Amino acid sequence: MGRKTAASSAKSKEKRMQRKEEQNRISQAMAVVAQANKLEDPLQPFPVFRKFNKNGLEAELFAKKSTNLDEFIKEWSFNLTKKNMQLKYEQCSWGWCDSKKREELFDEAAWYLVAKGLDGTLLGFSHFRFDIDEGQEVLYCYELQLDPSYQRKGLGKFMMQVLELVAFKNSMKKVVLTVLKNNQSSKFFKALNYELDESSPIDDEEESYPYEILSKINKRLVPHQSPMKVNSHHCCSGHDHHH
Repeated sequence: MGRKTAASSAKSKEKRMQRKEEQNRISQAMAVVAQANKLEDPLQPFPVFRKFNKNGLEAELFAKKSTNLDEFIKEWSFNLTKKNMQLKYEQCSWGWCDSKKREELFDEAAWYLVAKGLDGTLLGFSHFRFDIDEGQEVLYCYELQLDPSYQRKGLGKFMMQVLELVAFKNSMKKVVLTVLKNNQSSKFFKALNYELDESSPIDDEEESYPYEILSKINKRLVPHQSPMKVNSHHCCSGHDHHH
């Protein structure tokens, strides 16, 4: 075997450096996520955002880990998700599965933001997680579900603002969510300045995807969005969480 040329040696050194940098970045991201998951109450820094009062609807908000939710709220959140989403799942390639959805909703990594009326009526919830997605620390919004009687009053928008505050206060790079294309809610999120994420798969002749991935970046931490890239592996990553 001949000796390595200086150029190939420099190249392999550069690759090693890049790998090391990437490993460091991921371990830093994991530390940020772990720190966020230790929170007692993500809403604690935002007392003013515990109350919603608009369009004749008054609500109180609280945030808890799924492991600390009482069974009544768990059952209600599953039933509300099923009522709002089952048909939309069945109309696309995913199909609906009770046990899969329960497993996702009540995973020990799941957090809940819950809105209830002053009389205790449960109005809506978001299931979210602090997670690593595409190598970045993110707040991933798995569900935003409101009881149909309390929609179109500004509560959903308010809850998304709360999630953004929580995400950015805890140094997440962005808020990410997956939306079914057959669901009108993509208009709702786009009106809140959510844009197509770089990880959103792009339809081609061979495959079309029933969902898209939207995100809002933390401008304080990510000064500019990197260009869109084709990426079709996302549907296998366990993020089948849809609005």
